Amino acid sequence: MGSNTLIIIPAFNEEKNIGTVIESIKKYLPAQILVVNDGSGDKTEEIAKANGAWVANHPFNLGYGVALQTGFKYAIRSGYEYACTIDGDGQHDPSHIRDLLKVVESGDADVVVGSRFMMGDYNAPFFRKIGMRIFGTLASVFIRQKITDPTSGYQALNRKVLLFCSGDRYPVDYPDADVIIMLHRSGFRIMEIPVRMHPSSKNKSMHGGLKPLYYVFKMFFSIFLTLLRKEKY
Repeated sequence: MGSNTLIIIPAFNEEKNIGTVIESIKKYLPAQILVVNDGSGDKTEEIAKANGAWVANHPFNLGYGVALQTGFKYAIRSGYEYACTIDGDGQHDPSHIRDLLKVVESGDADVVVGSRFMMGDYNAPFFRKIGMRIFGTLASVFIRQKITDPTSGYQALNRKVLLFCSGDRYPVDYPDADVIIMLHRSGFRIMEIPVRMHPSSKNKSMHGGLKPLYYVFKMFFSIFLTLLRKEKY
């Protein structure tokens, strides 16, 4: 564990948090860290490099899904067998990285999702919690397996999933319940394990203005299209 694993951190204007996140990860796993700097206008790149991370820069903000996919493609080209995705805002507790990776390395699952709700001590804002429950229920029904945290970006993936998620079907904006359903229908094994998450230090952009409405519409539409496809990918 470590030399064959890439830690992927998608980051947009995270100069206040990225250094602490990188140093915290190093305490728990001596793996290479890649920060995908998604068009930040601050010092995210400089701070990430100063703390020993590799940095892949997008010329402008392309979205969370694109940033993740950049990391997946880098992992594939560089020969990594596993990857762990963790947000750059300090919300994800790095102490669980080894727990996530142990499951995929053991072969018990192809992708492992860290669930904040299985830990039992996370309180999300009311309307966000409602959305998580709706899409968690939909994902649970369609994959016939309980999913408690479909929006979690704290995940470990093996090389087969990295290859799949590097393709054109991967969403460019908010990969959540639709991706869980897509992966299941493609024959991948999915597992959730409890992880601790901290409240985000800032409001993420998807929760401002009309973006929550777009997210709900997009997610329902994406799930609908995923279910229309009868073939495995």
